[in-house]
Amino acid sequence: MEKIPVIAVVGATATGKSELALQLAKSLDGEIISGDSMQIYRGMDIGTAKATSEERAAIPHHLIDIADINEAFSVATFIEKATDAAKDIFKRNKTPVIAGGTGLYIDLLLSGRSLSEMEAQPDLRNKLYEKAKKEGNDVLHEYLKSVDPESANAIHPNNVKRVVRALEMYLTSGLTKTKQSEISKQSGSIFDYKIIYLNSSDRQLLYDRINNRVDKMLESGLEDEVKRLYEIGLADTPTASAAIGYKEFFPYFEQKIDLKTVAEDIKQHTRNYAKRQMTYFSRMENKTVFDISTEKSNFIFEKSEKICKI
Repeated sequence: MEKIPVIAVVGATATGKSELALQLAKSLDGEIISGDSMQIYRGMDIGTAKATSEERAAIPHHLIDIADINEAFSVATFIEKATDAAKDIFKRNKTPVIAGGTGLYIDLLLSGRSLSEMEAQPDLRNKLYEKAKKEGNDVLHEYLKSVDPESANAIHPNNVKRVVRALEMYLTSGLTKTKQSEISKQSGSIFDYKIIYLNSSDRQLLYDRINNRVDKMLESGLEDEVKRLYEIGLADTPTASAAIGYKEFFPYFEQKIDLKTVAEDIKQHTRNYAKRQMTYFSRMENKTVFDISTEKSNFIFEKSEKICKI
């Protein structure tokens, strides 16, 4: 079967992925597939730095605004929808350009690696441990039983570590352990892909860009956006509630912290996330690395364009 040629523009937050992806999509007659796990949610616009309506009018974007905040969205769902989008784009003789910073999603989509190779998700894991602490081990085990009865039957309720891991795997992949095993037997990628990785050797430069970006988001009305979503239950949602730029507001709305603390927390969490992103992307194969600290954006585009046309 003919492999689908795909370009992926990846990197940490605030490295200029979206801008480069737009340039490449215009140059290559392409369409963009979002590789961001939170841009799928309607109403989460400012905090996820979605493409503007003008940008989306100029270049079609896929996997943006396709779910309500109360819907769980897993890597398996992403792979299915992103694959469908790439096939559709390719069938129309256009180039799929993936742009985003959710390394796990993009990696598994492109490489065809099995879901069983997924790494731990610390934010989700901590949330599950907190649930067990507040509501009890039995409640957490019943939750597992409702989504993956086979795993639940094999794990004692008091073995919280295994219950949490089983739930973590299910909530991340959207698949039971049995289903994951079945899929793991299937291997190989349907994509002929090239990865453009935007790195930053100057960490302080990246952190300054992140801080400025957060300030602009706050100036653009991020607080009001989160407040609207909070009032319809964002804090209790299965996946969207973990979004950086949103979860930091929850204690503020409960009058536990001030707005200055919210801003600092968002910046700190984003910086921490950027470090994890760079670690993840640095391990990916078939990539060309550009350093935004030392290379101008025009140079990066021109070199990327040549690479993509080879």
